[in-house]
Amino acid sequence: MNWWGKLIGGTLGFVLGGGPLGAMLGVALGHSLDKGLSRVELGDFSSGGANQERIQAAFFSATFTIMGRVAKSDGIVSETELEVARQTMQKMQLNDEQKRAAINLFNQGKQADFDYIPVIKQFRNECGRRTSLLRMFMEIQLSTALADNELHPEEQRLLTEIAEGLGFQRKHFEQLLAMMTAQKSYSNFDRSSTTQVNEGQAVDQAYNVLGINSKCSDAELKKAYRKLMSQHHPDKLVSRGLPEEMMKIATEKTREIKDAYERIKKYRSQ
Repeated sequence: MNWWGKLIGGTLGFVLGGGPLGAMLGVALGHSLDKGLSRVELGDFSSGGANQERIQAAFFSATFTIMGRVAKSDGIVSETELEVARQTMQKMQLNDEQKRAAINLFNQGKQADFDYIPVIKQFRNECGRRTSLLRMFMEIQLSTALADNELHPEEQRLLTEIAEGLGFQRKHFEQLLAMMTAQKSYSNFDRSSTTQVNEGQAVDQAYNVLGINSKCSDAELKKAYRKLMSQHHPDKLVSRGLPEEMMKIATEKTREIKDAYERIKKYRSQ
């Protein structure tokens, strides 16, 4: 939690104080970051030359504000969407102060006058070429939207706009959406007591989780699996700027990917 300690201590101003992410964090914490900024030379956030701790602060701030925006995009924040936010905070094992900040950020995001475009722009610039971070960010937002097992047209419109703002091509966003939808369905299968019929359905969803066709070769299957595992490796993500508190989320993702891969391998060996 080095980034959080420096943020509270007023020494992690840097670029965040010069854009919407810093302003939102200041509101969430109940004070201004300006005092910290007075001792730090502001950089040009368009350069993407942010350090790891600043990126971690940006990821934390952007995650919960945009989550609030996504949850409210269909006009109402459902209990299931609130539960996703609570689960995310629980998985991150936030302390009381961090939890209050996350809730405040979420509430800022769901306000009618919240302008998310500058937030997405700054977050993308903070991440630079760290595409694995942008992907993880989008997966968290998609999980929020899919919490109630359906994607409202306004939610899809918003998520498409966010993805494009982060540099995703439309086809890549649609592929990610399909994979996240499949993961949502796959997680509903009871892995401990599947019959032959729904085991076949589970395998079909497992292919979708890995983003591949059931007719792929064993080599293609392994390649897709290794690529996803590399993209979601917790240590790699943290080294690129994922807050340490989110390691559990990344670990659960790799566990689900591995489970889908092992299920397919077992089914193919029968």
